[in-house]
Amino acid sequence: MQNRIKAALLLGSLVASSALAAVSPEQAAQLGKNLTPMGAEMAGNADGSIPAWDPAGVKPPAGFVPGSGGFPDPYPDEKPILTINDSNWKEYENNLTTGTQAMFEKYGADGWEMQVYPTHRTSTRPDWYYANTAKNATGANLVADGQKIEGNYPGVPFPIPQSGLEAIWNHMISYNTDSNQDYDVYYVDSSGKPVLATSAHAVSEYPMFKTPDKPVGEQIWTMLRIDYNAPARRAGEILLVHEPGADYTAGKGRSAWQYLTGQRRVRLAPAVSFDTPNPGVAGTSTYDDSYIYNGSPERFNWKLVGKQEMYVPANNNRFVFETKLEDTLGPKFLKPEYFRWEKRRVWVVDSTLKEGQRHLYSRRTFYIDEDSWIAVADDMYDGRGNLWRHQYAYPAAQYGDHADFTSSYGAYDLLQNIYNLNGKPRPGRFFKGTGVKDDKFFTPKGMARSGVR
Repeated sequence: MQNRIKAALLLGSLVASSALAAVSPEQAAQLGKNLTPMGAEMAGNADGSIPAWDPAGVKPPAGFVPGSGGFPDPYPDEKPILTINDSNWKEYENNLTTGTQAMFEKYGADGWEMQVYPTHRTSTRPDWYYANTAKNATGANLVADGQKIEGNYPGVPFPIPQSGLEAIWNHMISYNTDSNQDYDVYYVDSSGKPVLATSAHAVSEYPMFKTPDKPVGEQIWTMLRIDYNAPARRAGEILLVHEPGADYTAGKGRSAWQYLTGQRRVRLAPAVSFDTPNPGVAGTSTYDDSYIYNGSPERFNWKLVGKQEMYVPANNNRFVFETKLEDTLGPKFLKPEYFRWEKRRVWVVDSTLKEGQRHLYSRRTFYIDEDSWIAVADDMYDGRGNLWRHQYAYPAAQYGDHADFTSSYGAYDLLQNIYNLNGKPRPGRFFKGTGVKDDKFFTPKGMARSGVR
């Protein structure tokens, strides 16, 4: 396996500086053959610990009722096949992210561990998404220094990535379906005390996936509205974000608005981006930490390092949809027994701050699941080059939707001994569809109309 990793790293170094262009028809012809329709390796690995991709997708558990408030664990009877802990983690360090190794060094003696389950490669998408992905393989191109995609349709823009920028774009506009949820956000301070940072209702809509035959162009990837109801100082605030599907060039990109109760008016919110501390997690992470990474890639240089086999969070339906967040909050880290890890292949993308640009992080390394294009972990370094924070996403399967739930994620601050968890719905409070009948709901006018007077 080490030879494969070295080969992948060499490949990454060769393609990192290549032209930002579509692949050849011969390469694209591998989609649906040696590669899945989204670009992952179809086959499993040599020792069978990673199985072949299953095009049938995940099957719901017996008794599942659609629309019942979430997606319960599709593998409720499975037990861990491996526990990686303080006594044995060095045996597996080649399959651990840099941040995970740091977690063991810092918290392993306190009981932080990884319960590893059988790997299930069941990420699927609608047939139209596969067809568009095949078009994109030869038709989509990055232009404007990687700030814009031309020629892409709603699908994976770069299923056979040739650069780190292409891989991060695949994550940034990955497939999802409309939903709404009630959720709470906590951070745990250095004394081990859990602190409620946010209670809110979030509604997400994905317009560009509703017109699959139309080139993305200036279409919106997602519209997100968050109505805050706690803590008391934030009750009544509203945040609205429109995120583009293909264009972050000057004058394009993200549009964001805030309704603040003290001002009783809606204002443009350009600071809802990049390294502005996110008040949703009491400033313990940045806005572009959300969903592991989001927003314009303009401030960093991006390098495709290669593909590796790693233990990462996967299929965390039990935690996401069935568990009270408060029950999982330990004094130094989330309680390991609530989480599922699997051995999976991930794309490793390294980014370094461009000369003349400003950001709290000087470097970030991302780990992107090959099957779903969801970023599942990242390492963040401070201005002196020290590992500062490490994030995990906790994906869960949305069976019947051809989608994955990607909104639960959290960061460990390894220097200040603080951690947070964001975006996890309360049990029974995640719903398919927006439930919105008003076409002004995702507009500044709609925010003003529903704001607290």
